[in-house]
Amino acid sequence: MLIYKIFRAEEWTTFQTDGETVGAPIDVADGYIHFSTAETVAETAAKYFAGIEGLVLLAVETDGLEPLKWEPAREDVLFPHLYRKLRMDDVVWSKPMPFVGGVHQFPELS
Repeated sequence: MLIYKIFRAEEWTTFQTDGETVGAPIDVADGYIHFSTAETVAETAAKYFAGIEGLVLLAVETDGLEPLKWEPAREDVLFPHLYRKLRMDDVVWSKPMPFVGGVHQFPELS
């Protein structure tokens, strides 16, 4: 199963350069890397990235991704949380999220 992580352009650049990341500031503060599912990623973008251009969407395969925990978050929906650094070799693909007419455009989630 693929799960998704949204990064700001500078976060993505740093991740690519370093080869691993502890995530965005909210991830560091919470002690784990927040991910979304295909069903929740658009709401995540709207809630936490409204008006931000230059976003990149990463897809990560859950098989073998440890320690990954599914924990309740918004409205008790289960969200995947990774309790270690995310490595570039965990990333299945990365795609830009153009900002058109005030709305983030999502690539096909597969």
